[in-house]
Formats: sequence, C-alpha cells, structure tokens
Amino acid sequence: MFVVTTSHKPTRQLTFEARKLADTYNLPFVSRRRLGDFKRSHRVEGVYVLEKNGRLVLHVRGERLFFHPSAAKIRYLNIKKGLVDYLIKALEPEGNEIVFDATFGLGSEALLMAAFLKEGKVIGTEASVHIYRIVSYGLKHYRDEEEWVNEAMKRVEVIHADFREYLSKVPDGFFDVVYCDPMFKNPRFESSSMNPLRPVAVYDSVDTDDLEEFLRVARKKVIIKSHMEDDLLDRLGIRKVMGSSRSGVIYGVVRKE
Repeated sequence: MFVVTTSHKPTRQLTFEARKLADTYNLPFVSRRRLGDFKRSHRVEGVYVLEKNGRLVLHVRGERLFFHPSAAKIRYLNIKKGLVDYLIKALEPEGNEIVFDATFGLGSEALLMAAFLKEGKVIGTEASVHIYRIVSYGLKHYRDEEEWVNEAMKRVEVIHADFREYLSKVPDGFFDVVYCDPMFKNPRFESSSMNPLRPVAVYDSVDTDDLEEFLRVARKKVIIKSHMEDDLLDRLGIRKVMGSSRSGVIYGVVRKE
C-alpha cells in the first residue's frame, strides 16, 4: 500500500493540497501525526510526502525519490564551458525537433535535450506510475533560479504509459528523433541520482522489434543509451557508438536511410 501525507506541522493549505493529491492518485490520505500508528497496523510500502516547500517526495525502501534538474544543470553548464556531452552530440539538435523519450525516468536527459530545442519539444512515456507521479508533479510545480530550466520544462511533456502501447497508436515518422534509456543490465549502484528510482522502476529492456518500431516513428534517427559493460547495443546490431570511456556511458545511433 502507498499513502499520501504531509511534512510535520502542516498548514491547513498544505493538508488540503495533500488530500487533493490522495484523491487524484486514489490513495489513502494519512495525517502526519497518525502516520506511525497507521504503519504499525497496515502494510505500507511507500509514502508520498508533500513538503512545506511544495516538493513531493516518495519515501520507499529507504530511498527518497523527488524531481530535481541537478544532473541536467551540471551537464548544461559543462556544455557551455565547451565540454562534449555525447547525448547532445548524438542528437545534433537544429532546435525545432520533436523528440520522443521512450523511458522518461526522472526526466534529466529530456530536460537537457529540451534546453536545445527552442522551437521543439520532448514527449516522454514513463511506465512506472510512481515515477510518473513524482516527475509530472515536479514539472508542473518546480521553479528554478536559472531561467533556462524553467523554459526547458515548458517544452517537456510526460505521459504515464508503456512506450510499446503508446507507439502502437503513433503514425510513421511522427517524431524527428526517438531516444531510449532503459535501466542498465549491470547497474552502477554508486550513481546516487539513479538509486532512488530502483525500487519503483520498470526494468524492461528493448529488443530488435522495439528498435524497428522506434525507426518506424522516427523521421531522422534513433538514439539508444547503454553502458560499456552491457551488451544491449550489440544485441540490437547498432554499430555507430559514441560515449565516454571514463563514465562507461555510451549512445548508439541509428539514422534513417
């Protein structure tokens, strides 16, 4: 069971907003002062906490999952310093592309791509309802001190769906680029930004049938993220690869002929 609550000593407005979220998610609302007793009498797997600063945090299996564009901000700053970001290099943005992000996650890479799509957008699907709730709430309510982040968030849309089901209804060539970042087969558990996703993530990988579907709906190219220790790109038959030997993160690129 998952429940919704507030941070300690909530205002009346905060309690009202948390109750609305609970209704939206069709989950029980439990007041913070009753949460301990409720956990002792019910099997609670995770708790959505609406904090006083407006942030929504999912507490599950010792992890705290919330939306924050920190990784995208670091990468964007590095690009502005003249460093190579291999995702943006693979994307080769002209600025007006519509990009489909098949495995949205916390949206860090969608946000980074959107920063370079001034007249385009990123549409993503996220199969995990818990990750979707946290990210969609964050995209709607989060505000950053850096205006490029706020502008990029306006060009990002996330949908709760399995990408296969979603793409089955999409016409040929609907997107300019398809991007897919499945959970690594051999995860790097030292990645603190990824660890909170693991308890609620969907671990489906992609196969050659998925790649064919990506190519069907892509007008320009498909980009698949993987790791040097994984065999995903080999299994998909992708030969054009770029990335960093230091991080081990690589991107396979398949262009439309």
